[in-house]
Amino acid sequence: MLTKKGKYGLKALVYLSNLPPGQLAVVADIAAKNKIPKKFLDTILGELRNAGFVQSRKGKDGGYSLARPPGEIRIGHVVRVLDGPLAPIACASRSSYRRCEDCDEATCQVRRIMMQVRHAVADLLDNRSLAAMRDAANDDRATGLRLQL
Repeated sequence: MLTKKGKYGLKALVYLSNLPPGQLAVVADIAAKNKIPKKFLDTILGELRNAGFVQSRKGKDGGYSLARPPGEIRIGHVVRVLDGPLAPIACASRSSYRRCEDCDEATCQVRRIMMQVRHAVADLLDNRSLAAMRDAANDDRATGLRLQL
């Protein structure tokens, strides 16, 4: 499940991806426009900066911008940086695998279905760029459509 940290991080990145090239955004503006607690956003942006997704400039004219073009930022990578593995259980994870003590992995049907869930989520998120996510949101707003799940 996506945590608030992951959700807020993605919202901040989409906000930054909508800025004209070279323009910076201050944390207070990003937080206000996306209803994110400023202090929490400071921490999230620090993690995103350390991972190379955003860059910052200090001072009077400082702020944040994307460190790479939005087409090069994969949503799956962002989620893993902020929230950890995509797998719903540890024995289905590729990056943080841990064996379960209570089952036989060769025959465990729970593990099998959770691996399918992990693969489906990874396939979607690893093949979706920040640019695609931003453009889909902008298209939905422009046409007045809402995604229905």
